[in-house]
Order: sequence, then structure tokens, then C-alpha cells
Amino acid sequence: MARLIGWREWVSLPDLGIDRVKVKVDTGARTSVLHAFKLQAFLKDDQEWVTFSVHPLQDNTTLQVDCTALVIDHRTIRDSGGHEETRVVIETQVAVGDEIWPIELTLTDRENMAFRMLLGRKAIVNRHYVDPTQSFLLSSPESTDHDYQEEE
Repeated sequence: MARLIGWREWVSLPDLGIDRVKVKVDTGARTSVLHAFKLQAFLKDDQEWVTFSVHPLQDNTTLQVDCTALVIDHRTIRDSGGHEETRVVIETQVAVGDEIWPIELTLTDRENMAFRMLLGRKAIVNRHYVDPTQSFLLSSPESTDHDYQEEE
């Protein structure tokens, strides 16, 4: 049964070690996208993998999470301004509230964007209805049990 979700939510990406990132639930975007930089492709067992870094919190370049994921595709994506870019595509788990499911994510530099991640319509179809007037229906805007801890 589909659940109601706000136009923005806090999610985690447990496979990537990202405990908390604020997403815009964007039904205008077909594919989900995550802010990533320092992308480096490598081969492992004849499969393409990628390492990359993420600043999961907006306006915080001190906190950096280093990630590794299997590349499942390369796709040309057209952004809202009509610009095309070929992006790496990975698959990972996303957790929103008490739900967790696999999604595809493209990786690109979103350093200057308002949200570090967009959750596209392909990730929520048959799972959620979006209430564009509400925020954080499945997650708390305050701290959670999985907040980042600054390393000493």
C-alpha cells in the first residue's frame, strides 16, 4: 500500500555509509541523483566499480563520506536546464522512516544545489504519494539516532 511522503525528507543510504541526507522528492525527475565528487572508476573481478566522496549535509564541506559502489550503467541525463551529461549509475538501498528499498542513483556534483540528493519518481512509484504542501512526513527534521558524529 502506498504511503504519503513529503516534498522533502531525510533519508539514509546504508550501503554507502550515509546516515542522513536531506532529499527533495522530485516527481519531475525520472532518476534519483546524489551529490558526488572525486569519482574514480576501477575494475574488480572484471566489473566496473566507482569510488566517490559525498558531502551529505548542505553547507558543510567538513563532513565527507567516502563510498564505493558497483557501476550498473552509464546514462545520458538531461537536467532541468536542458543540459546533457553522461553519469555513472549505481544501485543502493534507501531508507525513509521505517521503510528500506533498492533504488538507482546517478552521481554528479551538486555542490551548489539546494539539495544534495533528489529522489526521482522511479524510486517512489507504487510506494509513495507526494504531498507537495508537507515536509518530513516520514522523517524528522531534527536529529535522529543515526546522526553523524564528528571525528576527534
